Amino acid sequence: MSKDIRIKKGLDIKLVGAAQKELDNAAASEFYYVRPEDFHSIIPKLIAREGTRVKAGETLFYNKSIEAMKFVSPVSGEIVEVQRGPKRRIDAFKIKADANQDFVDHGSFSLSGKKAADVKNHLLASGCWAFIKQRPYDVIANPENAPKAIFISGYASAPLAADLDFTLAGKEKELQAAVTALGMLTDGKVHVSVSKDSNSVFNGLNGVELHKVSGPHPSGNVGTMINKIDPINKGETVYTVAAQDLVIIGELLLTGRFNAERVVALAGSSVDIPRYFKTKIGASLSSFIYKNGIEKGANHRVISGNVLSGKQVSEDGVLDYYSDIVTVIPEGDDYELFGWNKPVFDKISPSRALTFSWLTPKKKYDLDTNTNGEHRAFVVTGNYEEVFPLDIYPMQILKACMYKDLDEMEALGMYEVAPEDFAVTEFICVSKQPHQKIIREGLDLMLKEIG
Repeated sequence: MSKDIRIKKGLDIKLVGAAQKELDNAAASEFYYVRPEDFHSIIPKLIAREGTRVKAGETLFYNKSIEAMKFVSPVSGEIVEVQRGPKRRIDAFKIKADANQDFVDHGSFSLSGKKAADVKNHLLASGCWAFIKQRPYDVIANPENAPKAIFISGYASAPLAADLDFTLAGKEKELQAAVTALGMLTDGKVHVSVSKDSNSVFNGLNGVELHKVSGPHPSGNVGTMINKIDPINKGETVYTVAAQDLVIIGELLLTGRFNAERVVALAGSSVDIPRYFKTKIGASLSSFIYKNGIEKGANHRVISGNVLSGKQVSEDGVLDYYSDIVTVIPEGDDYELFGWNKPVFDKISPSRALTFSWLTPKKKYDLDTNTNGEHRAFVVTGNYEEVFPLDIYPMQILKACMYKDLDEMEALGMYEVAPEDFAVTEFICVSKQPHQKIIREGLDLMLKEIG
């Protein structure tokens, strides 16, 4: 039986500003930040305090619910501030980086003779468990729940997404070490998806089941893989890991160092020369975005992540813990007179009414953030089903989340979805409903009530 996955439903959003395959080193950031909000559902308990000197890979805080789960510093330096919010909530650790980096030495970790518990404990203690997420709920994995399988997407199909064949080039040893270790955590398989026509570094790895995917976005989403390969039923768990995070895990196993280095795509139509930068998790975005024709205070939006599921940040914001792309596009705060009542040639739409993007399917568009409408009640158009490849009813599951019917959410397949799976339906929604926010709130409710 073929292991190919061909997706017919979806929508490719072709945008101007894809990163050229050129790699530069970002300027060293003076300050790095670790924000507990990046780790959804985690309640942090403080270990490091203001004035403390830490090494790269040294613990900053742990998870109150699972004390063995540690979260570590991406750099060595001094913690100059622990930023707090309402009710003394920990918002961020601000770390002034040393000129010469010093690492915690966890020692190389040979997998020979080791058991799953040994691998799990090593990843928890070193801070690398933060890169392992689970479904259901799309949160950091509970180490007590054994996964029936592990899923890794080696192909990013989102608009302007980083080319993983480029960013992972030369990292075969780290990737092999990581997937071998992860394979010990499950009795099932380690599933990896790659583009059908790519020459991926995953092609030569041992211990993985390779799936070649094709079709429009979200063909590269890990949620699409899970749905097409091994859907999740009640009581089951799967783990997911992002491709670049495998490199950090693999390097830790091979060298004993937590190296938070990451290759980030700087993309978008507001960028003069979109390309790749080598930086670190938690770096200030100003260390590389101002070198590319982006003027401070200009009318653009900076997004940590892709344009569909990323998070808006300030120009002096921070690269969050899981992003491998920073997108900069024009801010859509202008008013288009009679924009609803004239033929449109410069916007994308799955509908052929008034919008003629279907005449030029290969054209790339320079879009801004304008939603071209305002929030209103759901309108039943049938468009969601045309771009949603999962065997789930998108409209019904969104409504179940809104009126908080846990039984219906379970029956409709809520266990295997994540907010990013609804990014395309949110993009085309004529009602301008925040689909990803609705799904996130629904998952949080299920996590609280069902666990």
